[in-house]
Amino acid sequence: MPVDSSEIHSRHVGAVRLSVDVVTRATAGDLRRDTPCTGWTLGDLLAHMIAQHHGFAVAATGERTDVDKWRPRALAADPITEYVQAADEVIHAYADPAVDDRDVWLPELSVERPFTGRDAMTFHFVDYVVHSWDVARALDIRLDIDADLVDHALAVAERVPTDPARRGPGFAFGPPVATSPDASKLDRALAALGRSPSWPH
Repeated sequence: MPVDSSEIHSRHVGAVRLSVDVVTRATAGDLRRDTPCTGWTLGDLLAHMIAQHHGFAVAATGERTDVDKWRPRALAADPITEYVQAADEVIHAYADPAVDDRDVWLPELSVERPFTGRDAMTFHFVDYVVHSWDVARALDIRLDIDADLVDHALAVAERVPTDPARRGPGFAFGPPVATSPDASKLDRALAALGRSPSWPH
Protein backbone atom coordinates (compact mmCIF):
# COMPACT_ATOMS: atom_id res chain seq x y z
CA MET A 1 0.00 0.00 0.00
CA PRO A 2 1.54 3.35 -1.03
CA VAL A 3 2.69 5.63 1.77
CA ASP A 4 0.78 8.89 1.97
CA SER A 5 2.86 11.86 0.79
CA SER A 6 2.18 13.74 4.02
CA GLU A 7 3.74 10.87 5.96
CA ILE A 8 6.86 10.96 3.78
CA HIS A 9 7.18 14.71 4.32
CA SER A 10 6.60 14.39 8.07
CA ARG A 11 9.16 11.63 8.50
CA HIS A 12 11.70 13.43 6.34
CA VAL A 13 11.39 16.56 8.44
CA GLY A 14 11.49 14.45 11.60
CA ALA A 15 14.78 12.81 10.64
CA VAL A 16 16.45 16.08 9.68
CA ARG A 17 15.21 17.77 12.87
CA LEU A 18 16.48 14.80 14.87
CA SER A 19 19.93 15.37 13.40
CA VAL A 20 19.75 19.05 14.33
CA ASP A 21 18.84 18.17 17.91
CA VAL A 22 21.91 15.94 18.16
CA VAL A 23 24.37 18.14 16.25
CA THR A 24 23.53 21.21 18.34
CA ARG A 25 24.75 19.35 21.42
CA ALA A 26 28.27 19.28 20.00
CA THR A 27 30.96 21.87 20.66
CA ALA A 28 33.96 22.94 18.62
CA GLY A 29 36.12 20.68 20.77
CA ASP A 30 34.05 17.66 19.74
CA LEU A 31 34.90 17.96 16.05
CA ARG A 32 38.00 15.79 16.48
CA ARG A 33 36.04 12.87 17.95
CA ASP A 34 35.93 9.58 16.07
CA THR A 35 32.64 8.46 14.53
CA PRO A 36 31.14 5.15 13.35
CA CYS A 37 31.97 6.32 9.81
CA THR A 38 35.37 4.69 9.35
CA GLY A 39 38.17 7.23 9.03
CA TRP A 40 35.93 10.23 9.68
CA THR A 41 36.04 12.59 12.61
CA LEU A 42 32.89 14.37 13.69
CA GLY A 43 34.08 17.39 11.71
CA ASP A 44 34.40 15.24 8.59
CA LEU A 45 30.93 13.81 9.16
CA LEU A 46 29.37 17.26 9.60
CA ALA A 47 31.01 18.47 6.38
CA HIS A 48 29.50 15.45 4.60
CA MET A 49 26.07 16.00 6.13
CA ILE A 50 26.06 19.67 5.18
CA ALA A 51 27.10 18.85 1.61
CA GLN A 52 24.32 16.28 1.35
CA HIS A 53 21.72 18.77 2.57
CA HIS A 54 22.86 21.28 -0.05
CA GLY A 55 22.91 18.62 -2.77
CA PHE A 56 19.43 17.32 -2.00
CA ALA A 57 18.10 20.88 -1.75
CA VAL A 58 19.40 21.80 -5.20
CA ALA A 59 18.12 18.49 -6.60
CA ALA A 60 14.61 19.34 -5.37
CA THR A 61 14.48 22.19 -7.89
CA GLY A 62 14.95 19.71 -10.75
CA GLU A 63 18.43 21.05 -11.53
CA ARG A 64 20.85 18.43 -12.81
CA THR A 65 24.30 18.69 -11.23
CA ASP A 66 27.45 16.58 -11.37
CA VAL A 67 28.79 14.67 -8.40
CA ASP A 68 31.44 17.32 -7.66
CA LYS A 69 28.69 19.64 -6.46
CA TRP A 70 27.93 17.12 -3.70
CA ARG A 71 31.45 16.86 -2.32
CA PRO A 72 32.11 18.18 1.21
CA ARG A 73 33.72 21.61 1.60
CA ALA A 74 35.71 23.06 4.47
CA LEU A 75 33.51 23.82 7.47
CA ALA A 76 32.59 27.40 8.31
CA ALA A 77 33.96 29.13 11.40
CA ASP A 78 30.75 28.15 13.22
CA PRO A 79 29.99 24.66 11.87
CA ILE A 80 27.04 24.05 14.19
CA THR A 81 25.19 27.11 12.89
CA GLU A 82 26.21 26.16 9.36
CA TYR A 83 24.66 22.75 9.92
CA VAL A 84 21.39 24.17 11.24
CA GLN A 85 21.12 26.47 8.23
CA ALA A 86 21.76 23.60 5.80
CA ALA A 87 19.11 21.49 7.54
CA ASP A 88 16.59 24.32 7.26
CA GLU A 89 17.47 24.69 3.58
CA VAL A 90 16.73 21.06 2.72
CA ILE A 91 13.51 20.98 4.74
CA HIS A 92 12.30 24.09 2.94
CA ALA A 93 13.32 22.67 -0.45
CA TYR A 94 10.96 19.68 -0.06
CA ALA A 95 8.12 21.50 1.68
CA ASP A 96 6.26 22.18 -1.59
CA PRO A 97 4.10 19.14 -2.53
CA ALA A 98 4.92 19.90 -6.19
CA VAL A 99 8.35 18.39 -5.54
CA ASP A 100 6.85 14.95 -4.84
CA ASP A 101 6.57 13.93 -8.50
CA ARG A 102 9.32 16.13 -9.89
CA ASP A 103 12.35 14.56 -11.57
CA VAL A 104 15.15 14.75 -9.01
CA TRP A 105 18.71 14.00 -10.07
CA LEU A 106 20.93 12.30 -7.50
CA PRO A 107 24.30 11.80 -9.24
CA GLU A 108 25.77 9.77 -6.38
CA LEU A 109 23.11 7.13 -7.05
CA SER A 110 22.64 7.41 -10.82
CA VAL A 111 23.62 9.76 -13.61
CA GLU A 112 21.44 7.91 -16.09
CA ARG A 113 17.99 8.40 -14.62
CA PRO A 114 16.20 10.72 -12.23
CA PHE A 115 14.26 9.78 -9.12
CA THR A 116 11.02 11.26 -7.83
CA GLY A 117 10.92 13.80 -5.04
CA ARG A 118 9.30 11.13 -2.88
CA ASP A 119 12.24 8.82 -3.54
CA ALA A 120 14.71 11.58 -2.69
CA MET A 121 12.99 12.31 0.63
CA THR A 122 12.99 8.60 1.48
CA PHE A 123 16.71 8.25 0.73
CA HIS A 124 17.52 11.42 2.67
CA PHE A 125 15.29 10.34 5.55
CA VAL A 126 17.07 7.05 6.17
CA ASP A 127 20.48 8.71 5.80
CA TYR A 128 19.65 11.17 8.55
CA VAL A 129 18.25 8.64 10.95
CA VAL A 130 21.57 6.82 10.59
CA HIS A 131 23.67 9.99 10.72
CA SER A 132 21.81 11.16 13.83
CA TRP A 133 22.90 7.90 15.45
CA ASP A 134 26.45 8.41 14.15
CA VAL A 135 26.66 11.83 15.80
CA ALA A 136 25.07 10.61 19.02
CA ARG A 137 27.55 7.76 19.26
CA ALA A 138 30.47 10.10 18.54
CA LEU A 139 29.28 12.36 21.37
CA ASP A 140 28.46 9.37 23.59
CA ILE A 141 24.92 10.62 24.23
CA ARG A 142 21.52 8.96 24.09
CA LEU A 143 19.55 9.21 20.84
CA ASP A 144 15.90 9.86 21.62
CA ILE A 145 14.07 8.87 18.45
CA ASP A 146 10.37 8.57 17.74
CA ALA A 147 9.13 4.99 17.31
CA ASP A 148 7.51 5.81 13.96
CA LEU A 149 10.83 7.03 12.58
CA VAL A 150 12.50 3.82 13.74
CA ASP A 151 9.79 1.65 12.20
CA HIS A 152 10.01 3.42 8.86
CA ALA A 153 13.83 3.50 8.90
CA LEU A 154 13.88 -0.26 9.38
CA ALA A 155 11.41 -0.77 6.54
CA VAL A 156 13.55 1.37 4.22
CA ALA A 157 16.84 -0.16 5.39
CA GLU A 158 15.62 -3.66 4.64
CA ARG A 159 14.86 -2.63 1.04
CA VAL A 160 18.29 -1.15 0.33
CA PRO A 161 20.12 -3.41 -2.16
CA THR A 162 22.97 -5.43 -0.66
CA ASP A 163 24.96 -5.79 -3.89
CA PRO A 164 28.63 -5.86 -2.77
CA ALA A 165 29.49 -3.64 -5.73
CA ARG A 166 27.41 -0.87 -4.13
CA ARG A 167 28.43 -1.31 -0.49
CA GLY A 168 31.60 -0.37 1.36
CA PRO A 169 34.22 2.42 1.09
CA GLY A 170 33.06 5.19 -1.20
CA PHE A 171 29.40 4.26 -0.90
CA ALA A 172 26.67 5.45 1.45
CA PHE A 173 26.47 2.18 3.37
CA GLY A 174 28.73 -0.72 4.27
CA PRO A 175 27.90 -4.41 3.93
CA PRO A 176 25.16 -5.59 6.33
CA VAL A 177 26.41 -6.81 9.70
CA ALA A 178 25.00 -9.51 11.94
CA THR A 179 22.84 -8.65 14.95
CA SER A 180 21.48 -10.65 17.85
CA PRO A 181 18.01 -12.22 17.48
CA ASP A 182 16.62 -9.86 20.13
CA ALA A 183 18.13 -6.69 18.65
CA SER A 184 16.01 -3.54 18.72
CA LYS A 185 14.44 -2.22 15.53
CA LEU A 186 16.93 0.64 15.44
CA ASP A 187 19.85 -1.77 15.81
CA ARG A 188 18.42 -3.93 13.04
CA ALA A 189 18.13 -0.90 10.75
CA LEU A 190 21.69 0.16 11.54
CA ALA A 191 23.04 -3.34 10.95
CA ALA A 192 21.17 -3.63 7.65
CA LEU A 193 22.99 -0.50 6.52
CA GLY A 194 26.42 -1.65 7.63
CA ARG A 195 26.71 -0.02 11.05
CA SER A 196 27.76 -1.97 14.13
CA PRO A 197 25.15 -1.07 16.76
CA SER A 198 27.75 -1.70 19.47
CA TRP A 199 30.27 0.77 18.03
CA PRO A 200 33.02 1.46 19.10
CA HIS A 201 33.27 -2.10 20.44
